[in-house]
Amino acid sequence: MEYNYYHDELMVELFEILKQPKDLDSLDLSDTFVENLVLKIISMHGTIRTSKIKEITGLHLDILEEVLHELERRELCAQVKGGFLFSSVDYTITKKGREFAERIMKENPYIGMAPVSYDRYYKVMEAQLKGRFPIEIPEEVIEEAFKGVVGAEHAKEALVDSCTSGRGVFIYGPPGTGKTFLTSKMSKLLPPIIIPKYVEFGGQVVELYDPDFHVLCKEQPEDPRWVKIYAPFVFTGAELSLEKLDTNYNHNKGVYESSPIIKANGGVLLIDDLGRQRDDHEVILNRLIVPMENKIDTVYIRGVPVSFYSHFIPVFSTNLDISIMDEAHLRRAPIHVFLGPPSTDEIAKVFKNNLDKLGELYTDEAIERFTKTYKPTDEGGEGLEPTFAHARDIAEIAQAVRIRLGKEYIDEEVVEEALNRHVLITLQRKNIDITAEGKIRTYRIETSEIEKTKEILLKEGALQVSTESNSVIVDVDNTVTPSQILKVLENNGIIPNKVEIIGETDRELRKFVLTEG
Repeated sequence: MEYNYYHDELMVELFEILKQPKDLDSLDLSDTFVENLVLKIISMHGTIRTSKIKEITGLHLDILEEVLHELERRELCAQVKGGFLFSSVDYTITKKGREFAERIMKENPYIGMAPVSYDRYYKVMEAQLKGRFPIEIPEEVIEEAFKGVVGAEHAKEALVDSCTSGRGVFIYGPPGTGKTFLTSKMSKLLPPIIIPKYVEFGGQVVELYDPDFHVLCKEQPEDPRWVKIYAPFVFTGAELSLEKLDTNYNHNKGVYESSPIIKANGGVLLIDDLGRQRDDHEVILNRLIVPMENKIDTVYIRGVPVSFYSHFIPVFSTNLDISIMDEAHLRRAPIHVFLGPPSTDEIAKVFKNNLDKLGELYTDEAIERFTKTYKPTDEGGEGLEPTFAHARDIAEIAQAVRIRLGKEYIDEEVVEEALNRHVLITLQRKNIDITAEGKIRTYRIETSEIEKTKEILLKEGALQVSTESNSVIVDVDNTVTPSQILKVLENNGIIPNKVEIIGETDRELRKFVLTEG
C-alpha cells in the first residue's frame, strides 16, 4: 500500500489492529456491560430489530446474537418476529426485563455506541502520540493549509515551526487583523489521528468524539467504535470559564462530556480573546499548565482520578497587551506572532476575494473606492485603519445594498453606501477610539460589608461605585483583573463572597451614543 502524510505506515498498522471484534472474548468490554447496554436499548424501544441494535451499538451481529440468546435465557427479552437472517429478527422486552432495565438505568443511563475499554484507548493513543514531534510537513500540505491567506508570511512561517515542533503560540495584535482566521489553519498542517467515540472506565462512559470539532476522514477503521479524524482545531473565546475546562457528567445523556482540553488531543487548542473571560485569565492559564506540560488531563469519574491524553498545541490570542501572559505561561507558548494592520493592497485583495466568494460582479471603480478608505490622506485617501474584518463585512453589506438598489453589479455608489453603513468605519471617521485602552470593566462584588468595600474601592481609584442589593457595582479600567480586586479587598480585611465581571463598555462609545441620541 502507498503511504502518505495523511495515511502513513503507523495508520495502516492501526487499521489492521482495529478490526471489528466478532465475539465477546475479543471485545474489550465485560459481558455484563454489553448485556446491560443491549437490554437498555430494547427497553427504550419496546420492540426493535437486531439490525437496528447493530446500528446503535456498532457491535457485530455475531456478538449481538450471543448476547441476545443470553438475555433470552434469563427471560429478559424475547423474539417476536423472525427472519431467515439474524439481522431481520425482532426482539421485545419482557416484564422481568423491563424491571431489570429500570434498575440498571438508575445506575448507568447511557444508551448508544458501545465504548472501548480505557486500557485499549490508552494504548492506541500512546502508539500515535509518543514521539509525535518533530513532524516533517510536506511543502504541498503547507501550501494547501494556507491557501487563500493573504500576506502574513512571517506569521505563516512561525505557525509551521509550531506544528513542526509541537510548541505553543502566543499571537497578538489589533482586532480584525486575522489572528483567529490564521490560527484556524494550523490543524491542517498536522496529520490525522484515530480516537474512540466513547471510552468505558469502571462501568461509566466518557464521550470523546464531538462532530463540532472532529472532522471525519474519508477512510475509516473497520470497528465503528473508532474514528479517524483530521487533527482537531478546538477554539474557545470570551465564553470560556473554569467549569468548561473540566470534563463534567451529563445526567441526561449518562456520559462524561470531555472538555476542550481533551477534545483538542492530537490537534490545536485556541484560547481566543484572552483576558476577556469572566473568570480571571490567570486562573484559566494556571488550570492549563499541567495539561500543557504533561500532555495529560485528569478526569474524576465517581471520585476516581483517571488520566486522558491532552496532546495539543496551545495557542493564545489577544488584542490586549502582551503583558497579559507571565513568564510561566509564555514558556508553554514560546513562539510569538504579532499581526499588525494589513497593507492597503492586502485588504483590497481580501475585499475582492470576498466578493468573488459571494459570486458578485464589481467594477474597478468599486475596488478603488474601497481602497481609498485606507490610503493615507497625503495620497488622497481617508487614512482609516485597515482590518481584514472590514473587507469581509463591507463585501457582505455591499451585496445587500446592491440587491436593495436592484443593480446587476457592485459599483462605486454601492461601496460608498456600504462604507457608510459600517459601524467601525463610522466611528473611525468621527475619531472615536474604541480600543481596549478606552474600555471600562464593570464588576459585581457580593459582600456583607457594603460601605467599607465602597470606601476602599474609591480610595484605590475606582471610576464609579454603586450598590445593588447585597452587592457593590464598580467600574474600573479594563486592565484590572478579578484577582487584583480580590487582593485589594483582602489586604483591607474584606473577604467577598463573590467577584464577577458583568460587562465591558467603551467610554468614548458611551459618549458618542449619548450625543447622537
